[in-house]
Amino acid sequence: MKKKQRVLVLFCGGTIVMEEKEDGSLAVPDSEESAIKILREVEPRLSAIADYDIEFIANIDSTNITPTDWDRILRCIKGNYRRYDGFVLTHGTDTMAYTAAALSVSIKNLGKPIVLTGSQIPAIRIESDARRNLVNAFRVAIMPYSGVFIVFDRRIISGSRATKASESSLDAFRSVNGDDAGEISVDIRMKSQVKKRISEPHDIEIYPGFESDIFIHTLSPGCDPGDLEFLLDRENIKGFIIRAYGTGNIPYGFENFFRKARARNLPVIVTSQCLYGKTLMNMYEVGRRALTMGVIEGGAQSLEILCAKLMWALRHAPDEIDRIIKEEIE
Repeated sequence: MKKKQRVLVLFCGGTIVMEEKEDGSLAVPDSEESAIKILREVEPRLSAIADYDIEFIANIDSTNITPTDWDRILRCIKGNYRRYDGFVLTHGTDTMAYTAAALSVSIKNLGKPIVLTGSQIPAIRIESDARRNLVNAFRVAIMPYSGVFIVFDRRIISGSRATKASESSLDAFRSVNGDDAGEISVDIRMKSQVKKRISEPHDIEIYPGFESDIFIHTLSPGCDPGDLEFLLDRENIKGFIIRAYGTGNIPYGFENFFRKARARNLPVIVTSQCLYGKTLMNMYEVGRRALTMGVIEGGAQSLEILCAKLMWALRHAPDEIDRIIKEEIE
């Protein structure tokens, strides 16, 4: 008889366990016990898919998640890696793609699935999407594949490409500039490019630690470059991401900011404001000029993965930020 597989659920709170308050707002339960009780009641038959345990990480609205929570998740996965066949993180949707990106950057030699999921509607409501998402996350967590994934509605999205595209649709997440890793219909179909599970016993390497003091700036017509120059005097800021126009175009007037940032050895990453856009900064003179002043192109990557890469690289390899930003993560 085949041994039943084992899944560790890392509980991080989120809408999936939220309750409605008297004023109509949604909030996580006051106690760890009541929150986990709600999660267990989403689908009492989950053990038919895999035996599972629940590890408490945090009971928070994901708006409040911090890199400290990412480090706790990493250490929990590392400490339990050999004991389980897969991992499921229940997580709020607002920052789920950021957490998926952070795990994708900071785990090496991953040979099992790590699946993030949650819901747009609290599990206590009859119309909730919680049950479907949680069941499918369990199903993916025991499949013969490896990687960090978000499982939501009918999509399986690689953690390094995910972004939240809708605040209310049950199909809330999208893959940025790439195909989904898989699709959930009557059965689950994974794309051929998804890495296979490592079948033999093995260990992972984790590299916790993220620099949270970065600044993300979105360009708008007529915006004042002096606003960013002012921030250069704030010694706590360690790097910048600029959401530029189109292919990474930046209007004239930012040259002084780029020179000062370069002199202070502060990295400036440029990405496109377009959800499905990529930077091609050599195409136009306005982009080419910024490149000559040392900015780093974000290419076709999501804001979430660029943010996680920069935060991670500032702590672990500050002299290799250009390489890390441009390095592809599967």
